[in-house]
Amino acid sequence: MASLEASIQDDILVIFESIIQEIFNNADRTYKQNRQRNLKDMDDAALQLAKLGQLVLDDTVPESELRAAIFAQLSPQQISGAVSKVTELTRPHDKVFFQELDEKYRTLRIFLPKLLAQVQFQGNAGAKQVLEALDWMSSNMVRGKVKGSAPLESVSKRWMPLVMGKDGQTFNFHAYTFSTVDNTLKSLKRRDIFIEPSWRYADPQKDLLTGDEWHQSKPMICRALGISMDPATTIQNLVSELDCTYRAVAQRFHSNPDITIEDERLKLTPLEKDEEPPSLEHLRKLFSKRLPRIELPELILEVANRTHFTEALTHISEKSARADDIDISLCAVLMAEACNTGFEPLIQPDVRALKRDRLSWVSQNYIRDETITKANAILVNAYNELPIVKSWGDGTMAAADGLRFIVAVKTLYAGPNPKYFPQKKGLTWNNLLSDKLIGLNDIPVPGTLKDSLSLLALVLEQQTEIQPSEIMTDTGSYSDVVFGLFRLLGYRFSPRLADLGGQRLWRVDPEADYGELNAVSTNRIRLNKITPQWEDVLRFIGSLQLGKLSARDAMRVLQSGSN
Repeated sequence: MASLEASIQDDILVIFESIIQEIFNNADRTYKQNRQRNLKDMDDAALQLAKLGQLVLDDTVPESELRAAIFAQLSPQQISGAVSKVTELTRPHDKVFFQELDEKYRTLRIFLPKLLAQVQFQGNAGAKQVLEALDWMSSNMVRGKVKGSAPLESVSKRWMPLVMGKDGQTFNFHAYTFSTVDNTLKSLKRRDIFIEPSWRYADPQKDLLTGDEWHQSKPMICRALGISMDPATTIQNLVSELDCTYRAVAQRFHSNPDITIEDERLKLTPLEKDEEPPSLEHLRKLFSKRLPRIELPELILEVANRTHFTEALTHISEKSARADDIDISLCAVLMAEACNTGFEPLIQPDVRALKRDRLSWVSQNYIRDETITKANAILVNAYNELPIVKSWGDGTMAAADGLRFIVAVKTLYAGPNPKYFPQKKGLTWNNLLSDKLIGLNDIPVPGTLKDSLSLLALVLEQQTEIQPSEIMTDTGSYSDVVFGLFRLLGYRFSPRLADLGGQRLWRVDPEADYGELNAVSTNRIRLNKITPQWEDVLRFIGSLQLGKLSARDAMRVLQSGSN
């Protein structure tokens, strides 16, 4: 019953969002159409005012005769009409936009009180003002007349002139209603507002550490991540580090010929291609001659014999049950899936471990995400023990990237994207590769969702003994949210950005002098927005660190909409 109620409430809010979005879109469309139709009148009025301006600026006309010269060419009625027309057609966009919205207020009035009576909105601290406005608006909408003063804390600068008028005294209930509905939708998308029960709009903090569990874990998590429980200490350390970094880069700026600032944008010279020396090609040939020629099934069986990774592939219900020659069956199924050939090339009726029914049974009962993850960890750990691997890297760095694939069969992991898959559907395979040249983790993503949504899960959910501290990605995995989360979790995030000049650089002190970097560091960090949320930030980071919260679900909440 609760499951059905959650689904119904989700459907109601989906319909509510679509109706409100349609009302706003139609109003905006109507405004643009009206403006297009009035362009001719606007041009005529502007030409008359331009003629008036030319007469005023004409030095040959004495000031005492200026008024008569103006009225000789333009009558007072023409001037007054031109001024009225320009004033009417060049009103602020928001005001015209609201006039179009106001015509749809009756539509809102029909269903909104009933919806608010049935759906109980809740919210976190950030939604307190919106919820207060929603309650006040709901009660007055049901009553049919305004009673008491409205809470105005949630009204934005965009809506305030419409809600309170130019004089700041004329309250407009319709404008207040649309402002509150607009804020409610934005808060729903940010998940500041939620409902219970729900699948889609549930409380995003319900999976965070709470109560005694959180208070007991808090000191341990802060020590492990090197974060102070006092926000002032951590913030001051970050402020000092940012300031020192700015000054160090500014000091070296002129000594680096590969970086310049043009039109308030950073510009880097592209890297030149390194030609491969003949010795490298010769080395490849020597390696190729020394590699033994063996069959792929023999290779998989030999790896299984050396590493015993098949022991991690356990039965779904009988963990310790092992059939005869189960390792052969497991390796065959893995090869069939990896090569995408199916069982047919591997079936041998005279070998019990390779019969069709055995392979089908193994595929259904032994091969699943949790067992594959454990088997991969065993393989990576065994690989990490090889002497030659230690000379390739120390495991402190890893690179994450995604590959696009067209999927020929129906699956939940496939999604449409005309840019990459024309008329078909596909998926993105995100992979985390260590500097020791081995994959640590991978995640299939439907369609071509932004890589940053799965990057955090890719790093946190890998279970090998190789634990990288620096993560390198391309532009697709970059976002400000990812930067902040990785820093708090103790990682160094090093994206290779394709458009460095288009990125925003932030500073704390607006008066600080960073030389050439002043032109590109115009965005200001407001520390007063961090301190009140510090406890929730720590709970969030701690829940991710301890695996209490799914990293993929968290990223979907944090990067919903345009935020």
